Amino acid sequence: MDSTIERHSGQGAVRQVDPPAEARARSTLAHVDYADTFVVETARAQDRTAEQWARATLEAAPEGLRKSLRVAWRALGARLGPTDDARFVLGWPVRQSAPDFVLLGGTSWLGMQAELLLERREDSLLFATFVQHDTPFTRLVWAFVERPHVRVVRHVLEQARRRP
Repeated sequence: MDSTIERHSGQGAVRQVDPPAEARARSTLAHVDYADTFVVETARAQDRTAEQWARATLEAAPEGLRKSLRVAWRALGARLGPTDDARFVLGWPVRQSAPDFVLLGGTSWLGMQAELLLERREDSLLFATFVQHDTPFTRLVWAFVERPHVRVVRHVLEQARRRP
């Protein structure tokens, strides 16, 4: 079982956990300089594929939140695709998709690569972020982005958990 870093308690709450080795193994990045992982318990985990959960989490978020996410990602230099193309989830290219996991990935003109992993488990969803820094500058940028990133991911997942 994953060793966990409890951040919130309660049924269905979003918990931050140590990135499990099997989740890290799904990353296609040359090296992972930053990783975080969150778990959301839900009895509805098997109701959708992992890609459908990713779409429900990101694309079905309130419009203001979707716009804020895309603005923030663009500020980090992310090369986003269209939002109305099945090969993308809110602009993130789908790198791999299977019923139990989806891996989204992209590059930044700043010199950073990132992947978002959503895994569907028996009674929970796991959401991980992996970042590769290709320049010292992106390490500095990420140092300022990390705390807000964690807050936003937690918020997005909590919002998704509460939506029917």
